Amino acid sequence: MSVLVTDTGFTADDWTHGYCEDGAANDCRAVDLASDADAHALSLAPALEMIRVDFPSFADGRGFTIARVLRLRGYTGRLRARGHVLADQYAMARRAGFDEVEIDDDLAARQPEDQWLARADWQAHDYQSRLRGASPQAAAAK
Repeated sequence: MSVLVTDTGFTADDWTHGYCEDGAANDCRAVDLASDADAHALSLAPALEMIRVDFPSFADGRGFTIARVLRLRGYTGRLRARGHVLADQYAMARRAGFDEVEIDDDLAARQPEDQWLARADWQAHDYQSRLRGASPQAAAAK
């Protein structure tokens, strides 16, 4: 089983349509991408409802780049990080463009919901945006 992590905490997976491995099927609604996939080469992205990007290791940050490239190319569907993403990486995942993180039950037990919720206010703690004056706190201070 797996647990979804969103800004509101843990939730059950509501996606019931399955995933294609490469997006080649005409009726593909969602695709699984490996961490070494070329996001620039994914031509079906606008038509997909969900893209799930694999994180084989918490030290493998290539999935963050994939998410950023997909969002910069205009993908507006659900973007899910799957695998070894730690609670400490949640804010980075959200900033990169992910909507949610899918973790296994073992990781959810080691890093309970309160640890993920501590990072759920990811927009308020963005150092670079604060420097640029783009944070809500900076706007209120003006």
